[in-house]
Amino acid sequence: MAAAVGLVNALTAGDARGRPYVPPQGGERRAAVTEALRIGGRRAREEVTAEEAEELAGVAARLRGVFESVADGDIDAAANQVNGLLAETSARPHLDRHDGEPWHLHFHGTGGTLAGNWAASCATGLAIVMGSELHDRLGVCTAPHCDRVYVDISRNGTRRFCSTACQNRVKTAAFRARNA
Repeated sequence: MAAAVGLVNALTAGDARGRPYVPPQGGERRAAVTEALRIGGRRAREEVTAEEAEELAGVAARLRGVFESVADGDIDAAANQVNGLLAETSARPHLDRHDGEPWHLHFHGTGGTLAGNWAASCATGLAIVMGSELHDRLGVCTAPHCDRVYVDISRNGTRRFCSTACQNRVKTAAFRARNA
């Protein structure tokens, strides 16, 4: 799920922490993709190609739709979007062992491309969350001028912001409004 969040937040335009956000291009886009995949818990190749970064930008736009549908309360639309991604990627489980780690489960697409494999993995992760009572843990930041996404892993499930920066920004604005 961290990879899905990282890809959406790095590769989709909108607002971030009170400012307009324009996704990086060229070499900066490749670096952003590499970092998003690294945050996702798996080692990515040192250099993602421009074509792979472009493919993953398209995947990120589709993943954003899932988060937005959940935030809007349209679980049926979110589930249909996830089903579409699962069908397109032909996500299939695969046991893998690499980097000195024990055997663990990956989900790959049938094409074996970097973008296809990550799309399949992200779609599968979203499907697992959507198919449980935890679907409301997917969210879009509620701070003004921010539309970054998050997965709420807090114990009580009350997260509303993508980061502590947005949370602090909203709390500071409320404090100033009360004292004005």
